[in-house]
Amino acid sequence: MEELPLDKKIILFDGVCNLCNNTVQAIIKKDKKDMFRFVALQSELGQKISKHIGIDTNLADSIILYEPGVSYYVKSEAALQIASELGGIYSIFKIVSFLPTNTLDCLYNFIAKNRYKWYGKKDQCMIPTSKNLNKFL
Repeated sequence: MEELPLDKKIILFDGVCNLCNNTVQAIIKKDKKDMFRFVALQSELGQKISKHIGIDTNLADSIILYEPGVSYYVKSEAALQIASELGGIYSIFKIVSFLPTNTLDCLYNFIAKNRYKWYGKKDQCMIPTSKNLNKFL
């Protein structure tokens, strides 16, 4: 995975999910340290990264946070890591980190299962604006 920037954390997300796309836009606005890059799970690179780290995206209805050469996180762990990195108001999510991962993942799975019903779905992956293009791989 030599084409990935080693100094950035890669967020793999569902590119057709409205909730996911809105979350990505919020992260971009709050990413003052410019530490995140984004890849749609459905993209060729998203599939390549998933395969590289051993995650079957057909089974993982999830966000993935990948730190090239270091580690990766999925579901609630990924969300908590991202919130922690953003700091500020997002640090409030640390208060739930004492709960077992299985418990947090149950909540995450419930939201993930219903995200299209509640927030809708696009016909194709989000196309970044020229302002945000450098944030997407």
